[in-house]
Amino acid sequence: MTALLLGALGLTLSLVVPGILANARWPDRAPAAAVLLWQAITLAGVLCALGVVLAAPEELTRTSGKPFAAAALVAALVVAGIIVLRLLWSLYGVSKRSRVRRERHRLLVDLLDRVEQRQELGADNVRVLQGALPLAYCVPGREARVVLSDGVLQVLDRPEIDAVLAHEQTHLRHRHEVVMESFTAFYRAVPRPLRSRAPLDAVHLLLEMVADDAASRRTGPAPLRAALERLSDAVPLAEDVAADPKGDARRRRLARLAVSHNRSVTLNAVVAAAALGLLVLPTVILVVPWLGEALDKWPLR
Repeated sequence: MTALLLGALGLTLSLVVPGILANARWPDRAPAAAVLLWQAITLAGVLCALGVVLAAPEELTRTSGKPFAAAALVAALVVAGIIVLRLLWSLYGVSKRSRVRRERHRLLVDLLDRVEQRQELGADNVRVLQGALPLAYCVPGREARVVLSDGVLQVLDRPEIDAVLAHEQTHLRHRHEVVMESFTAFYRAVPRPLRSRAPLDAVHLLLEMVADDAASRRTGPAPLRAALERLSDAVPLAEDVAADPKGDARRRRLARLAVSHNRSVTLNAVVAAAALGLLVLPTVILVVPWLGEALDKWPLR
């Protein structure tokens, strides 16, 4: 029964919940907390998979007899190890490829940097590239860069440029690329029939909103909104993130900046509690039956 419950919970978290949460609009009011919830959902799904592997052998040996117990336990540990190793290998591969790609990109933008225009901005890690298309993005890493095109300097005024820089610096300061790498690794590690793009795309948009909020607190929402209306699509923080050809993500971000969003302490607290509950639930489902058996055998009962 324990394995069945964990399996049902894991499938629900993997196949049902992502679609519902991705279509919800309340995360726009608490993007940081929503990212935490997405992380909890993902990790809880992994815990459920491990729980099924660990609980199923014991439940099978109850009906098959003790001779199968040792073999079932060994098989369970092997499968659990494969799950963990697959996730770790995927994370290693994603991190390594991203690090190499960003290092090459950093060397390239340093080489093509227009120093005379960059010095006017007063930021050491900013690089300006030639190009009429107004484009701004960041290159994370130990020697991080914020990259602007000539077009940005031509179509935006100084407050708007400062808002864009604040947005990109937030991505770098909070290491948003690490969050995206973890979701990308999980997406690639999950078997294709169980994969869902919803967490990857939703978290990317939420991290953009987190950076929007930080920039708005520093420069005000008006300059950032004006800049966002003129800039071309942002460069994704992860290579598997889908493009936004219809502009839905941009419209959601602009809509948030058009109205004042007071921080909802209650909403953030509720979402954080839900995230914690999701992380604890698989462990509770796995441990409670064993605890019940132990109490039944308690000599003083």
